[in-house]
Amino acid sequence: MLRTNHTFLNYLEDLYTKQENKEDIAVNSFSRGEKITVQGEQLSRVILIKKGVVKCFLMEENGKEYIVEFLGSGEIIGEVEVIKNTNCLCSVEALSEVEVYAVGIPFFRSLIKNDLRLNNILLESFAERIINTSSRASYQQLYTTEHTLTQLIKMQEKQGIQISKEDMAAYLGITVRSLNRILKDLK
Repeated sequence: MLRTNHTFLNYLEDLYTKQENKEDIAVNSFSRGEKITVQGEQLSRVILIKKGVVKCFLMEENGKEYIVEFLGSGEIIGEVEVIKNTNCLCSVEALSEVEVYAVGIPFFRSLIKNDLRLNNILLESFAERIINTSSRASYQQLYTTEHTLTQLIKMQEKQGIQISKEDMAAYLGITVRSLNRILKDLK
């Protein structure tokens, strides 16, 4: 439920400490509820989560959110947009205090062209996302919403974050009313 990537985090921490031009990679902070990227807008930097938890979500045409994933340390945001030269595919919002590495797009593009280690980490990351997407789809088919909700509540407690009912429902793909019914039955 909460995706992390310590290999990517270690790679970027190493790059950050060794960088010659201190503008290539910056460390930024975001408060709970603050948007890091906005769906449809132009990306200003590629982001790698140093610490904290974010939600990655799509805003549907009917105004409803669908949470794709919860991301933690070492997860990258915006690399697909840079590779495809497109606007943000989804919005990302801080669920806790979040610290990130913000990588300049020209620098990131030069790394893609010249750094085999980055390319291998990106390939691993893309493969992991494909696996996670198919696993989540099968998980939702095989397990009840109640079971998934229980896992979501455990993750929330383990991370020490507060996930709103609206976000829980958006992650589960159900209405808040259905969520309240399930929560009542779980008690």
